[in-house]
Parts: sequence; structure tokens; C-alpha cells
Amino acid sequence: MCYLVTRFKGFRVRIRTVLVSVLAIALFAWFVRHANLADVWVQVRHARLDLLIAGFGAVVLTYVIRAYRWQYLLQPIGPTRFRTAFRTTVIGFAALGLLPARAGDVLRPYLLARQEGLTVSATLATVVMERVLDLIAVLALLALYVWGLADPARLPGPLLRPIEVSSALAGAAAVALMILMWVLATHPERIGRLVFRAARVLPHAMADRLAGLARTFSGGFAVAREPRALASALVWSFPLWLAIAAEAWLVTIAFGIDMPFAGTFLLQALLVIGVAVPTPGAVGSYHEAYRIGVTTFFGAPNDAAVAGAIVTHAISYVPVVLTGIVFMAQDGLSLGRLKALAGTAPKKEMTVHP
Repeated sequence: MCYLVTRFKGFRVRIRTVLVSVLAIALFAWFVRHANLADVWVQVRHARLDLLIAGFGAVVLTYVIRAYRWQYLLQPIGPTRFRTAFRTTVIGFAALGLLPARAGDVLRPYLLARQEGLTVSATLATVVMERVLDLIAVLALLALYVWGLADPARLPGPLLRPIEVSSALAGAAAVALMILMWVLATHPERIGRLVFRAARVLPHAMADRLAGLARTFSGGFAVAREPRALASALVWSFPLWLAIAAEAWLVTIAFGIDMPFAGTFLLQALLVIGVAVPTPGAVGSYHEAYRIGVTTFFGAPNDAAVAGAIVTHAISYVPVVLTGIVFMAQDGLSLGRLKALAGTAPKKEMTVHP
């Protein structure tokens, strides 16, 4: 029976891998459907190298800031070293580019917890909190652009209203998530009891374990009980997203596309949507989101937009993937091992020691 279950799980993983690969290929084909690839190559060859190098520097800065911010979120759980936070962050984002189903979001906290002797589920909760802080920063910068810095000529009425409504709804959702995290942080035992009661249909041992996981996971939001640490993490979110915006802006203007720096606040909101599509490395979805953004709002020619999307994505993903592979090799981790860990990490004991 166990053999059949294992075979079924392996088959399901292979099917999912095939589906996301087909989705990535289809999205990328859609992205280049109207492009003149010869002209796209000319655009790439003539892009300003100095701006591309500066864009690479902005990418490096984003991972340094991510590691610092993560340390603030981890403070209530236990002490961490910057080196460990940085290396596991790079490995996690490399895994996002190499493995399907956003495996890097599970691997990153698991690897850090294993090396620093922290609780896995609580460490995983800090990654969830990171996503909420990211959403808040992106929406705040988008609101700043839409309601303060935007050139009205670039945001015609038929487009402006949907952007305003969607950003307001997303902002309300972000506030609701912050409230939920506060509830989880301040009432972990109550959350555990609720999960245990809801799991009465399960065997007692399994229900007890789920309740324990829920309590430990909610404990990962403990930073919500420490205003100074939470404020520090939130403050660091804005330099982080300004650095991400700087990379997109520098690469975009390297292709002669007339986009103001504040315009990237709108563009990166679109890119966040593109990255949410579960293809390895956001291939296809990221590219199309970029192309739509710069052609619709900033009047970029289609071939320049296609070239800019390819290079922006490459600078964002290729260096971190290559560096992540180096870090994996140094830590004795192969891609197959990471894939196996991504599947088993959620099932590990709640506390993992190095």
C-alpha cells in the first residue's frame, strides 16, 4: 500500500511539473507572438551596458536587504547570523527559478531553521509575514504613483479607475492580513485549540500534531507583538522595493524606453502579478506583465518591450540562480536533494536542529 501511495505521489509530481512547464512555454510563446526577433536582438545588442551593470548592482542590494529584514522577523524566534540568512535566501530564490510549485518558499525557512536550530513551522510563518510586508510596500508605492506622482496623460480614465479600485481592494486585503497575523501572534494557544476541535474527525494523534503545528506556526508571527521589530521590518520593505524598482527602471531606460522612476511603482505591481503565476522562474508570465506595462502606460515599441522584458528577467533571475547553485554545492545540496527536501520539509518535526 505504501508503495502504491509513493508511486501515486511521484506520478502527481511529474504531472504537475509537465503542466507548469507547458504553461511556461505557452505564456512565453504568447509573449513573443508579435515580436520581430531579429529586431529584438538588435535592441539587446545596443542596450546601454553601464545601466545594465547598475541594474545588476540593484539586484545584489535587494538580497542583502532581504536578509537583513528577515533577521528582524526572526528575532522573537531566536538569534540568526546574517551569513546564514543571506545564503539561505539566495538558495531559496534560486530554487524558485529552478523548481516548480514555489518550492523555494518552503526550502528557505527549512534550511535556515536546520542551520540555526529554530522551529521550522515558526520560521515558515516569517516568510508568510514577508509576503504581507511586500504587499504593503508595493501597494503603498503604487498608491503614491497613482494618486500623487503619475502623469495624467499616461493614465487615461478607462485605465485609471480600475487601477484605483483594484489597489484599494488589495490594500484592504493587506490590512486584513496584518490583523490576522496579530491575532495569530497574540492567541497561539487559542488557534491551536480551534484547529484541534476542527480536526476531531481525524485520529487523535494526528489532530494533536496539527494543533501543535498551528500553535508553532502562529508563534512565528510573534514579531507582531514587538512593535519595534515589526516596524523595522516594515521600514526595510521600502528600500527593498525601491531597489527592485531601480533594477527595472535602469534596465528599461537602457533600452531607450521613456519611463520615469516613479513609473516603476506601477510596473512592479504588474510584475508581482506575473510572478504569482506558478511557472519556474515566472517564465512567460513575468515577461508578458512587463511588456503590457511598458507598452500600455509608457508607449514603448513592442520589440523594445520584448527585449527589455527578457533582459530585466535575466538580470533578476540568472545571477541569483547561479549564485544559489554555488551555495548549494558548498553546502552539499544537489537540485534533486532540494526537490526532495521541498516535498518532505512540511512533514519534518516541528523543531529541527543542525
